[in-house]
Amino acid sequence: MQRYVAVVGSGTCSPQEAAVAEEVGALLARAGAVVVCGGLSGVMEAACRGARREGGLTVGILPGNDRTAANPDVVVAIASGLGELRNGLVVRASDVVVAVGGEFGTLSEIGFALKLGKRVVGLGTWELSRHTDAILRASTPADALRLALPEPH
Repeated sequence: MQRYVAVVGSGTCSPQEAAVAEEVGALLARAGAVVVCGGLSGVMEAACRGARREGGLTVGILPGNDRTAANPDVVVAIASGLGELRNGLVVRASDVVVAVGGEFGTLSEIGFALKLGKRVVGLGTWELSRHTDAILRASTPADALRLALPEPH
C-alpha cells in the first residue's frame, strides 16, 4: 500500500532546516511514499526537491487559486483557495506527518494531526508541554523515516 506522508514546516527556513527537509523528502521517495505538502517555499520546497531528485511523487495543496504558484518540484498542484485553512487538507490527505522546524502554520498542522490520531514525527519542531509524548522525536532524517514508516519498506 502506498503511504502519503505530509512534510510540514515554514515557508521560510534556515539552510539547515532546508537540508533536513530535502533529505527527508529523498528518503520518503526512496521508500515509495508520496510526499504531500503545502506546495510553496521553504521546508515544503526542500522536501519536494529531495523527493523529485529520487523520482518520487509530490503533491502540493496550495492556499490560493493559482496552481502556478507551486514550487517547481510539485508534480500535482491543487489550488484550494482556502488560505491557511488548507493546512487541514494537507493533514487529512496524509497517513503521517513529519514536521521540520516550523512556525504557527506548522503548529496548526501538528494539532490537526494529533486531533485525528495520526502519527506525528518532529525534527526540531514544536514542544507541546501538555503532550510531551505526542510527537515522536527524530534526531536525523533517517530516524524520521524509521518513525514515519515503521514497517519494512
